[in-house]
Amino acid sequence: MMDLFLEKNVKPMLIEKMQEPFDDPEWIYELKLDGIRCVAYLEEGRTILRNKRNMELLPRFPELQGCHEQVREKCVLDGELVVMVNGVPDFYELQKRTMLTSKSRIEMGAGRFPASFVAYDCMQAGRKVLFGTPLMERKQILSGLVMEKDRFALSRYIEEKGTRLFQMTVEKKLEGVVAKRASSLYYPDKRTKDWIKFKRMADREFVICGYETGKMTSLILGEYEGGELRYAGTVTMGVRREITRILKTADCPFRRKPKDKENVIWCKPDQVCTVEYMPNTLDALRQPVFKGLRDDL
Repeated sequence: MMDLFLEKNVKPMLIEKMQEPFDDPEWIYELKLDGIRCVAYLEEGRTILRNKRNMELLPRFPELQGCHEQVREKCVLDGELVVMVNGVPDFYELQKRTMLTSKSRIEMGAGRFPASFVAYDCMQAGRKVLFGTPLMERKQILSGLVMEKDRFALSRYIEEKGTRLFQMTVEKKLEGVVAKRASSLYYPDKRTKDWIKFKRMADREFVICGYETGKMTSLILGEYEGGELRYAGTVTMGVRREITRILKTADCPFRRKPKDKENVIWCKPDQVCTVEYMPNTLDALRQPVFKGLRDDL
């Protein structure tokens, strides 16, 4: 019998790329939270939280070490780790927490902006693995397992009316919506059309190739085209100076050095980030905002 606790290395199901919002009675719709995807292994006396790369999250978020006390039996849950600021998820504060190494600074961050775990799916309950169980049955099992309190919550959803929920996220400036087919099964580490996102903003992944510092820090972005790394622009909004600590200095990684980039500190191109922007046909990076590092790419 399969037991996800044995190796503790399950990869969460992935979300299909963005498309236009739609309404459908055979689908449910949840808010897309601006956080870190998190798999929670919860059993008597123990909480283990891991990201998509199976890296431990609890050392950076010790305030969540008691999550196992809020479930009725041993389980493996799929969800999101979020930090709330002024009532909405704040990815910048969350990203800042992931970069801390000092125990005292981690405790200070946990006290100022504590993280929460929001569960939206159940992969195992007791000894039963639920990959072949339809989504709505998994939702019922999940709601019966979790006792919501403090920093542990269940994701809410609505049926059929995905367009209206998306309009609300636009009005409230939230990240977007995830649409899920109500009958969908769970496919670990697979991207299927059963889970689809509607996002208020578009996003793309870029290689960090350097940075400029001053009153604000700007990252120099690159993309691969035909196997060659090419300059793709810069992003300043959302960038915190702390990110420069993990970048390794190197020669300019572009074959053709960008113009007007004489005071850049060039970096080894081994870090990938996500940049969010207002989509349009003229300028792919209009109003770019740094959303964080991608530790899975």
